[in-house]
Amino acid sequence: LIILIEQPIRVGDIVTVGDKSGVVTKIQMRATTIRDWDRRELLVPNKEFVTGQLLNWSLTDPVTRLQIELGVTYGTDMERAMNIVRQAAVSHPSILGDPAPFVTFEDFGANSLVIVLRCYLEDLGKRLSTASAIRLAISHRLKEAGITIAVPQRDVHLDARSPLDIRLVSSADELSKNAETLP
Repeated sequence: LIILIEQPIRVGDIVTVGDKSGVVTKIQMRATTIRDWDRRELLVPNKEFVTGQLLNWSLTDPVTRLQIELGVTYGTDMERAMNIVRQAAVSHPSILGDPAPFVTFEDFGANSLVIVLRCYLEDLGKRLSTASAIRLAISHRLKEAGITIAVPQRDVHLDARSPLDIRLVSSADELSKNAETLP
């Protein structure tokens, strides 16, 4: 009755209940059917909508925010990199101009300088494809500008108390042959 009176969900809404997400396809007296992203039909007891945590992505407003995080290498001109990221979002037709895309320099990370793009799109159904397209645009534009997206770096410390056996090999065949002779 609470679901029918308060209407926290409607058929067609995109919801998350606990760890289950999908589109509401049917509301009945005892349970609600949600079709997940793999097109599986989940039958969720209505009690979950009343007593559990419910996130209705589309109840009153289909607008949703995308957040894309990336890291660039230390030494990068951050203002230039942030502008490139912003332009990648602004140029995408699904991204809203109001509120405008917002880019921040978030952190001095262990392996990178962290940039976060926050932007809004009007259609929740285009969320994944839009996020992917913007990531591709960011990647291409940063590459064109000579800005490198950072990768994790590790320092390797070798025990040099005794001589190290170091060999250079030029092919996989030589590598396997040399591997047989190693102690």
